[in-house]
Amino acid sequence: MAEDKTRRPSCACCELDFLSRICLLDSRQGSKGCPSLTKADVLSEANKEYDDPTVREFARQASIQEAECYANRDQRPYILQPTKTRLVEVIEFAKKMDYKRLGLAFCIGLTREAAAVNDILEAHGFEVVSVLCKAGRTSKGNIGLTEDQKIYRGMDEPMCNPIYQAKLFNHENTDFNILLGLCVGHDSLFFKYVESPTTVLAVKDRVTGHNPLAAVYLSESDYQKIKFPG
Repeated sequence: MAEDKTRRPSCACCELDFLSRICLLDSRQGSKGCPSLTKADVLSEANKEYDDPTVREFARQASIQEAECYANRDQRPYILQPTKTRLVEVIEFAKKMDYKRLGLAFCIGLTREAAAVNDILEAHGFEVVSVLCKAGRTSKGNIGLTEDQKIYRGMDEPMCNPIYQAKLFNHENTDFNILLGLCVGHDSLFFKYVESPTTVLAVKDRVTGHNPLAAVYLSESDYQKIKFPG
């Protein structure tokens, strides 16, 4: 068990200087459990997947898109200068991949935002298939929720149905899908059942206006409570 802990991937806990890590430079330095040093067999297995031409091209275009999000890369010394929003990046990547038909899976609580995203995508020439979370009006009783477990008690409350959203996109043969504000867990089911590649434009955070990193940024100051369970 002790050996397993030292070999468990733990990149988030790495204490090495950023530019001395083996994942960035050939320094042969890594923290305990560094997967670049301890999981060579898994790395080899993963890298074989890029031998598939479709996977290789997808990864190639993703890396090109990553670089193009920064300006003035010819300057030396180079200082990072980001220039593109997530939405612009999604649009540009979809064009690089020559995708035509996009799926937009969104939460009913972000209906206004979904309408704006739909208009923007169509303005860029994409055909958009959009499905909100409550589509199909499947009762929460179907999955065993009791009255006290509902949001709106005293009514037959419809459940979020990410499996339906995913299967609709499969049926509609979408090239690429965009998630907008699905709940924790519901997004996981969507990923499990959807067949075409999917990215996330925004995730739901009811408290922070859908900016979940706000809780992380404030964990050392005004929101320290989050680090103390109970």
